[in-house]
Amino acid sequence: MMDRELNEEELQDLYAWIDKIPLSRPKRHITRDFSDGVMAAEVVNYFFPKLIDLHNYIPANSSQQKFSNWNLLNRKVFSKLNFNVPEETARKIVLSTAGVIEPVLSALREKIDKKLEHATENIPHLEYYDTRNQEKPHTDFRLTEVKVLAQLPGEAKKDERSRPKKGKPQNAVQFYTDMDPKLRQILREKEQAVMDLQETVEILQMKVTRLEHLVQLKDMRIEDLNRHLETYKAKGIKG
Repeated sequence: MMDRELNEEELQDLYAWIDKIPLSRPKRHITRDFSDGVMAAEVVNYFFPKLIDLHNYIPANSSQQKFSNWNLLNRKVFSKLNFNVPEETARKIVLSTAGVIEPVLSALREKIDKKLEHATENIPHLEYYDTRNQEKPHTDFRLTEVKVLAQLPGEAKKDERSRPKKGKPQNAVQFYTDMDPKLRQILREKEQAVMDLQETVEILQMKVTRLEHLVQLKDMRIEDLNRHLETYKAKGIKG
């Protein structure tokens, strides 16, 4: 799996997932950003803070320290997720080899999802993030409902104490089973409108992330061509 090249759709999905995770450094170029293993450690920490001690992972420029971080991740953290980055793959990541980190992060994401799913099955009352839809919140329509009710005179408001205090936000219609049909329809329409807007924003974020990645790839190509040009110039001067 880790040596499989991801297609465009998978790459966009992965970049969007990474972009939603708060990391300690700006995400500029994924190949270089993840080369020392620190951001990979932060990804795990975001979902399982008790599984990892971030102080053990030192931001580094030297290949030796970068490789040491990946080794430590394999032994102390990835093993608990039934995951492992082969030594050869880790060395390529350390050297910022293009196209290597993405399949690794995709495979790590699957292991994270599996562990979250397993934890949810064993502890039903405990809520976890849906890693496929980070920051796409379940909209709490209780606030919308209050606003709508305030605009419609004659509609009695239910006692706040009768509403659920815990758990995932529920559709406002569920709170008012005896609600006026017109009001219920208004809430349904508002709910659908918000969901449509959320989906649009998520798609736009994925497109922006993909465009940024393409710009980074072009920058790398320009740098490579400039290096070749300088080499040819140097050879020409010596000649």
